[in-house]
Amino acid sequence: MKIDICYTPELIHQFDVSDKCVVVIDVLRATSCMVAGLGSGVKSIKPVATVEECEALGQQGYIMAGERGGKKLEQFDIGNSPFDYMQTSLKGKDIAATTTNGTRAIDLSKEAPEVIIGAFLNLSAVVDYLKSQERDILLFCAGWKGKYNLEDSLFAGAVCDGLKKTADFDSDGVTAAFYLYESMQKDLFYYISRSNHAARLSKFGIMKDIEYCSRTDEFSVLPRLKNEVLTVSS
Repeated sequence: MKIDICYTPELIHQFDVSDKCVVVIDVLRATSCMVAGLGSGVKSIKPVATVEECEALGQQGYIMAGERGGKKLEQFDIGNSPFDYMQTSLKGKDIAATTTNGTRAIDLSKEAPEVIIGAFLNLSAVVDYLKSQERDILLFCAGWKGKYNLEDSLFAGAVCDGLKKTADFDSDGVTAAFYLYESMQKDLFYYISRSNHAARLSKFGIMKDIEYCSRTDEFSVLPRLKNEVLTVSS
């Protein structure tokens, strides 16, 4: 088994996903929200690339969730906070979600035979599943508007750390992420809170989101994409 990393959606053209298990990563905050929601009883999440697609699904009864530039869209029911997704009123509900970075990365992964969702909130579930399957792995970081970011790379490094005895590192990008995580793992919140993305989001007064998204293994769920819808793996 080989493992590689795509650090931004702008680089995905360099990778053939047709035979890969792709792990989509958007720690702040899309994939953390998806894990938190499905781990708290949300029935399904349909990620879509555009606001218009999300609004159309809202007309069909979906809960509309989304943001642009980190800010909740006014016409939507909820934004992009894990606490929004964990509301008890959303148990058993279907959510349509669109975000600046995360849902775009999912959309670009659709040709892969398997797409799963990763965040620190379900790190062990991701690592345990990857150990049990036989496909090569691509860790796909959503980044920020096409640029590298720290928090997604840290999570990718955490997965590499968990698979260091199981998978072959297929690029220097993997080795770099591994050592990044090794150097920062003792205080993830400290480093993530000092990332550029966290600084942007802090303008919206959501430091509690950043702290929560830095927690490890709050949930044991593994969201998987099937027929363009995310549900919890059984």
